[in-house]
Amino acid sequence: MTYKLIAIDVDDTLLNDDIQVSEGTRSALIEAVAQGVTVTLATGRMYASARKIAQQIDLNVPIITYQGSLVKTLIDEEVLYERNVPEDAALELLEYCSRKGLHLQLYVDDVLYVREDNDKAKGYSRLSNIPYLVEPDLESLIRKPLNKLLIIDDPQLLDEVALELAPLIGDRVHITKSKPHYLEFMHKEGTKGHALQHMAAHHVGCTMDEVIAIGDSWNDREMLEVAGLGVAMANSVEPLKAIADYVTRSNNEEGVRHVIEKFVLGRTVEA
Repeated sequence: MTYKLIAIDVDDTLLNDDIQVSEGTRSALIEAVAQGVTVTLATGRMYASARKIAQQIDLNVPIITYQGSLVKTLIDEEVLYERNVPEDAALELLEYCSRKGLHLQLYVDDVLYVREDNDKAKGYSRLSNIPYLVEPDLESLIRKPLNKLLIIDDPQLLDEVALELAPLIGDRVHITKSKPHYLEFMHKEGTKGHALQHMAAHHVGCTMDEVIAIGDSWNDREMLEVAGLGVAMANSVEPLKAIADYVTRSNNEEGVRHVIEKFVLGRTVEA
């Protein structure tokens, strides 16, 4: 199979634990692009954060951000695909989080807002390399177009929260985890799978059989399912490995490079 499009998750997939793209991986990506393959990012990160990663590896294509809620070009910032969280569901989620005392983050016009300055906001900001604004009155923002909302808390608590929220707003939003302590809410069509299908059809002009998708967490499930070759990292959550067509090396062992060399460049990375 000749692959024409590769979609790569960012955290714990493209980036190693030092939050860096290895030089070997970067070289493999550049070589794939030189052969005519479109390489894009597919991340839960906001556009401003993902753009910084894309620039590190010299990408010049639309990138998939906010879990698939926004596909946007890098040069002229043209929006190619966008889905916003339904307003009524966003209102219910805000009310729920206020009542439960949960840390909820809003994303408005690619700006991150939090209700208070705390360790959760600081930690997220460090990881994403993006500043945040404190807005005690999140109610003033909740009716604006939102690509996603995110709760940060203990993983077990978030599992319980997800179960509680599913019957309340699960008919209107897609609920997923990008990390054990990140619970995210998007439009039903704001998944990486939906965005990847749109990009393949309308930007690249290829079939889904000609697409590789690489990820590590459950929020990558939809794109692995629709791609011709769905790849899970060795450090992936076990349910993702179970549905993957191929399991590569870990993010600290250049797993992305291994996939590109094996399936695109036609050579195997040495052990």
